[in-house]
Amino acid sequence: MHPHLSDLYPAHLATVLARADAALAAARCDHLLIASGVLRYRFLDDSPYAFVANPHFKHWLPLTEHPDCWIAYTPGSKPVLVYHQPADYWHMPPQDPAGYWPEHFDVRVVRSADEAMNHLPAASEANAILGEPSAAIGDYVPNNPSPVLNHLHYHRATKTPYELQNMRAASQRAARAHRAAEAAFRDGQSEYDIHRAYTAAAAHSESELPYNNIVALNRHGAVLHYQHQSRVKPARHRSLLIDAGAQVHGYAADVTRTYGDGDPEFAELVAAVDAVQLHLVSLVRPGVPYPEIQLKAHQELAEVLRRLDLVRMEPASMVETGVSSTFFPHGIGHYLGLQVHDVAGFQLDETGGTIAKPEGHPYLRLTRTLTPDAVVTIEPGIYFIDMLLERLMAGPHAASVNWDKVRRLAEFGGVRIEDDVRATEDAPENLTRDAFAGLA
Repeated sequence: MHPHLSDLYPAHLATVLARADAALAAARCDHLLIASGVLRYRFLDDSPYAFVANPHFKHWLPLTEHPDCWIAYTPGSKPVLVYHQPADYWHMPPQDPAGYWPEHFDVRVVRSADEAMNHLPAASEANAILGEPSAAIGDYVPNNPSPVLNHLHYHRATKTPYELQNMRAASQRAARAHRAAEAAFRDGQSEYDIHRAYTAAAAHSESELPYNNIVALNRHGAVLHYQHQSRVKPARHRSLLIDAGAQVHGYAADVTRTYGDGDPEFAELVAAVDAVQLHLVSLVRPGVPYPEIQLKAHQELAEVLRRLDLVRMEPASMVETGVSSTFFPHGIGHYLGLQVHDVAGFQLDETGGTIAKPEGHPYLRLTRTLTPDAVVTIEPGIYFIDMLLERLMAGPHAASVNWDKVRRLAEFGGVRIEDDVRATEDAPENLTRDAFAGLA
């Protein structure tokens, strides 16, 4: 039984405050100001885009739908929340602050965005102001000092118990929705209807999803970030690759599953990728450089390609010559948290710097060594991408490929399986598999 968020939040905020103190000291700043963000409007229109909160803002408190708010923090003082609650009859204004968090802030309600200036420290070069340029009000212009951002971003990799509990809840929400999507696939629905089944089960609107759902039937599964949702039902539902998440209090889940129609060759491929994925998950431990998992993924997926008679080469040769990258062209995963591709994946230390990607792996999003309570995705895949297969066919290793089998499986698009995993000193915590298990 996990504790309630109200029990976990005070320690989380204490951690956030301590990190803010250290970041301000590193930048020699006196105050930290964080804008929640502003509504952006469509060109030549008065209709806004969906609001997305500044991740630095929602790190402090669970407000994700509140533009024109500010946090003002001075070390040693209670943080101030300037809470924008406009008098508005065109839209539903935010409700009064309530829940487990308001008591930890000096809450100041304002009726207009510019009123926030009356509750912020005097404008000064000693203010570290975090936000997008459009969030500026008066002389309070976001400056995003690098020493502050570097410190905060680097330490965000380590999740507090409060954050982990929100991420578990997001995983549970995503797992329910994935089950609904699978049922819609089995029922022969279109990509669009599968997507609708997903959002309904997740209790998310389109704008509440942490990223655009990838709902790919058949050959569409070979498009890594397939962006459409066809309304047309295909003549045959061979496969579904669905990469879709959920969020709770601004913390994301990022989950991919692949299903087939019972074809034995494709089922064997899905099972093989799943076995590789679970082994890679077991490597998510503190002290492990994440690129090692990327390299291990290529080795093990190359073994699958050989064992299933797709490529008749030694696995080491497939990796060395880049043949494995034809079938697995992306990175094995990334940090996850307040953002789906969470920050500081390449950062050397809390002061900045960069850890280079391994040669030949340009799409890897994380090169740091894992720390306790970091959450990462592990998402190996094998795909049949026409563009890459054409290059392979024109190259020196074409004769080593079982093109008949590749062409058959290309009708299924590809396979990707993705879990969200927490690094611990013991066995890694698989938030995704635990959530699916809880549905049984």
